[in-house]
Amino acid sequence: MSFTSDQMELREEEIRKHYVAATAMLEGIDHTPRIARPQVDAADPERSPGVGRTRRFRSTTPGLVTRTTARPEGVHLRARVEAADDDDPLMTPLQATALHLLRRALATALAMGETYSVGSGLAELKRANLSGTLDTARKAEFTQLLAAEALTVLHVFANATAFLLAPHAGEVQVEIGEVEEVLTDNAQLALHGALWELDQKLALHAADDARLIATLSAFAEQAMEKVALRAQNAPRLAPFTDAAWRVEADDLTLRGFEPATKARSTTFTMAFKKPHEVVGNHIAKYQALRLAKMLMAYDFDRRLNPFADMGGFIFTFMGDGKPGTGKTTLIQMMAGLLHDYCQVAGYPFRYQNFGIDNIDSYQGKSGQNAKAFIDAVMDPGVIGFGTVDDIDQIAGKRGDRQSSAGQQEVTAVLMDAFAGANTLVRGNCTFGMFSNYPENVDDALRQRSGARFLVDGPQTREDYIDVLHLLLGSNHQIALGEHDLYAAQEIRQAVARSFESHNRPQEEALLAVFDRVHSRIGELDTIAKLGTYLKAIQETDERFTGRAIKNITDAVKVRSMDFELPDEWMENPELFLFQDYDTKAAMIAELRVPITTEMVLQEINRYADSEFRYAGKSDEAAIEAMVRDLGRQAEAKRRYLEERTA
Repeated sequence: MSFTSDQMELREEEIRKHYVAATAMLEGIDHTPRIARPQVDAADPERSPGVGRTRRFRSTTPGLVTRTTARPEGVHLRARVEAADDDDPLMTPLQATALHLLRRALATALAMGETYSVGSGLAELKRANLSGTLDTARKAEFTQLLAAEALTVLHVFANATAFLLAPHAGEVQVEIGEVEEVLTDNAQLALHGALWELDQKLALHAADDARLIATLSAFAEQAMEKVALRAQNAPRLAPFTDAAWRVEADDLTLRGFEPATKARSTTFTMAFKKPHEVVGNHIAKYQALRLAKMLMAYDFDRRLNPFADMGGFIFTFMGDGKPGTGKTTLIQMMAGLLHDYCQVAGYPFRYQNFGIDNIDSYQGKSGQNAKAFIDAVMDPGVIGFGTVDDIDQIAGKRGDRQSSAGQQEVTAVLMDAFAGANTLVRGNCTFGMFSNYPENVDDALRQRSGARFLVDGPQTREDYIDVLHLLLGSNHQIALGEHDLYAAQEIRQAVARSFESHNRPQEEALLAVFDRVHSRIGELDTIAKLGTYLKAIQETDERFTGRAIKNITDAVKVRSMDFELPDEWMENPELFLFQDYDTKAAMIAELRVPITTEMVLQEINRYADSEFRYAGKSDEAAIEAMVRDLGRQAEAKRRYLEERTA
């Protein structure tokens, strides 16, 4: 058993001593709902004749006196779980598993609450309150600590429930609505409120075993999200959030109000591609190759990647090009490399694609799907690769009347995830957005892509020979002829040529700006001159904002890491992957190259070329749409006049 420097152990004996109280809660509690409204009656505790039951749980929190004159609602969660099988007199294995896991989650939450109470000084205040000696000046502190303990216990219960149920989840999903009964008076009342509402959700949705697990999981996820929002502005949570708490028997790590997820790899059905099978697209291929190795530098103990720490990491990128130029092949290549690297290192790898089938007509569901996609890929316990293919069809432009509500929801979620106030780039994952028509992507979302991969397919005669040979396969007797097969795909030479082509812009509108600035101030060889060029670009296209400058400087920092981690580092994990964080950082720093003005100019031109290309196509598309509308109006007016005169 090993723990990192910020981990504390939540010992097994501390959890198991709460099993009796947790079991009693599942058997029966009394709770009067304060916020949510009852929708169903309590479960019948006598539905299982002959099964022994403990007394209804009515324990009080030490140091608290709570009274209510409202009629309590009985909650018999065990009976409710047993009822999820059309009144079969015997409990099913899955129901028994669910009850055992709920008891485990409750006991873990109670143990964490007790640990918080001791560490924060709340236990002492509870004793003083119980004996009537609590100082009046400390009553406000007492109230705040009780609320903090309630939030801690609630989140741990929901977090542990979701984590423990994950291996039993199937394909069935349920919509349970919002979790409302979130109470923070004290830990016991908070758990009673959660169990009362869970009982209500099970009665409404858990018609069979599959829906039982789906309802429990959905409730846990909703409760975690609601409690985490409450905790953002709550005081006195440091004793819980300042350390990670490890439950070794469950392989569970509690890190504040972050959801704990099982580090499981994706089961792959994808046909992987080798780098030589990606013909052309030299810069895109080169950056994808490097990015795959960068991800592998992630340190699972520190939960940080040295590349992200040093400023040379690509968190989001956009690949655009005409249909059939190799975007899917590029995805298959990068996913294949990451899969193979992770297999060697023994790391969990998760690949997910967010496609058009994730857009749902149910209000709010598309946003939930997008959030689940983001959370799965960003799970700090895995190496993650997420793609959004055909993003122009999936994420709608804000203000576009033709975009559905679901598409607008997805846009909002992706914008917040990729560069929102709470975005944390650990360096364990990357997101790629791909499109044949990037001009149809919302400007602000498109600018959240830190790197641009122009996927333009084969370009040269050699490229076309290579791709023809590759696609024909081996089932033929046609001679190759005078050609050095795949020599044109030698990545270093091809990339050098590609970067050199960006010493001058390639888009006509940008080239005019470049020539104008160059003729006025000469070679762009200082920061002042480069800044003058950037301002001239902004004067031509007002969409070229400070975010564009950030993306350019990020790309320059990536170029300063213009080296490929040696293959032997991936093949033998002991050389690099299994080293501690500081050693990895030092090894990377030794390979870093200095930033030059040529690098900066090339990255300005590369990024600005893409923006001018997108803007030009977007403007042209808007003009064509207006022309069509004017044509329709003219035709409608003609027909109207004909009908009036007929």
